[in-house]
Amino acid sequence: MAGAALGVEPEERLEDDALEARARVISKQVRCMVCDNQSIDDSATDLAKELRLVVRERLVAGDTNAEVFTYIESRYGEFALLKPKMSGRNLVLWLLPLLGLVGGGAIAYYFIKKQKHAQVETLSQEEEARLKALLEE
Repeated sequence: MAGAALGVEPEERLEDDALEARARVISKQVRCMVCDNQSIDDSATDLAKELRLVVRERLVAGDTNAEVFTYIESRYGEFALLKPKMSGRNLVLWLLPLLGLVGGGAIAYYFIKKQKHAQVETLSQEEEARLKALLEE
């Protein structure tokens, strides 16, 4: 709760409660470029305040939530979004954990299966006699 108190200032709030609610939803999904993985809704930095004002200006101008996100992404890049869209450019980042899990499981399965089916070779009578002779020495 303390983080939210640091973010949006009273003079930033919109008079229209519906627009303000939309602004808060959007602000919680936009990254503060100064803070580490904190939304602009929770941040008290000057840049976060400017971005919150931009979000509210775009909403008052009639933009949809998607249009506001597109505007922010076009100005600041995909990094500005706390939850980036899945696209061809970042598909590897979305799939890498899954591929690592599947690959690790496949490797573990291979080695367990290989070890299970490994046959233990027994010594021939000649080798047993030789071993016995060596041990008696």
